[in-house]
Amino acid sequence: MVAVGASFGAITIAYGLPVWVPVLMSLIVFAGGSQFLAVGLIAAGNPVAAVLAGLLLNARHLPFGLAVAQAAGPRLRHRLIGSHLMTDEVVAFTLAEQDPARRRRTYWLIGVTLFTSWNAGTALGVWLGGATGDPTVLGLDAAFPAGLIALILPSLRDRDTRLAALAGAGVAVLLTPVLPAGLPVLCALLGLAALIRPRRRRPAGDHPATDPAVRQEAATC
Repeated sequence: MVAVGASFGAITIAYGLPVWVPVLMSLIVFAGGSQFLAVGLIAAGNPVAAVLAGLLLNARHLPFGLAVAQAAGPRLRHRLIGSHLMTDEVVAFTLAEQDPARRRRTYWLIGVTLFTSWNAGTALGVWLGGATGDPTVLGLDAAFPAGLIALILPSLRDRDTRLAALAGAGVAVLLTPVLPAGLPVLCALLGLAALIRPRRRRPAGDHPATDPAVRQEAATC
């Protein structure tokens, strides 16, 4: 998380944005993928797309919040602070625990750890970005994409997931030359259409009750 946060800080500085932008964003937003996408779109002069893309990416937190609401705590202040610390990793580790008490400890331990390391990494990236002038010198610009690829590789073993991912990537590549920055990534969601398959209609005479094998099995019961 420190390395990815450093990548975010360095890339933001490389875009020419003020130093306080990545620091403040990491403190009050704390949403890695949305932060990378937002600074890229802001730097490209498309802040409206940055807001819409952030809302779309973080919409998954609505069902996440319902799943781990009890783990955050019983009181309103616990849930307000806990909701700010909620990330994909926090939810995954929390739901892996069966005992309610262990779930609560895991939620807060992972949440605080990730929040601290992300912000420390962002500060480090801001400093390194300002010192080197070019984050590609240290390879920090590649840290986040490499991390994402590592995370999704196990999921690509599933045929349907692999098909949707490849279709989405193809859509994004084709639309990149013709659409403003950031929009091709959103259009990659069209790759989900690859999972839509028409239901095969059973022939008129092909009914389970008329299948000889089914009738024979029913007769033996």
